[in-house]
Amino acid sequence: MVKSACGFQVSESIGMRTVFIREGTPLPTALSIESEAFLPGWRVFKIDRQALTREIETVNWNFFYLAGEIRTTVFGRGGLGTLRRAVKRIVAKQEGQSFRFNSLEITKIASKWFLGIPFTSIAAHSRHIQLGIALIPAKDIAGRSLTAIPSARASQQGNVVAKQYAAVISNS
Repeated sequence: MVKSACGFQVSESIGMRTVFIREGTPLPTALSIESEAFLPGWRVFKIDRQALTREIETVNWNFFYLAGEIRTTVFGRGGLGTLRRAVKRIVAKQEGQSFRFNSLEITKIASKWFLGIPFTSIAAHSRHIQLGIALIPAKDIAGRSLTAIPSARASQQGNVVAKQYAAVISNS
């Protein structure tokens, strides 16, 4: 274990496929996986992503993987301080997304040198742990009334073509 300047105890085994979770995220009660503080408001799971996925799916919850890499580059060798700065930047980029995901997976770490200066590039993907199968928070669905709206194409004479398509539109 390594004690960082922030006072957090973090294992040195953090690397690719490491999953971080936002503090306060609802988890299944049957899930007994240890985590430790990494950044203020974020924890790191002490097991790898595959084992975490199996544990979550065993209790019939879902662990979503979202496309779209979030990348950052920070100066420094691949030590714990460099990794902490990189994850902090990725979390800040993730906060700018429209949907607030509750976890994050490191997918690539590359430490390199350019003109004698060490830097580390990190890529991550947003993840989300929840009970339902729809990637919409239940609290958002409950308060909305959804309406199906038929759509149609007008012909040149002003008549409507008979084929209709349904679209779901939120009234909120």
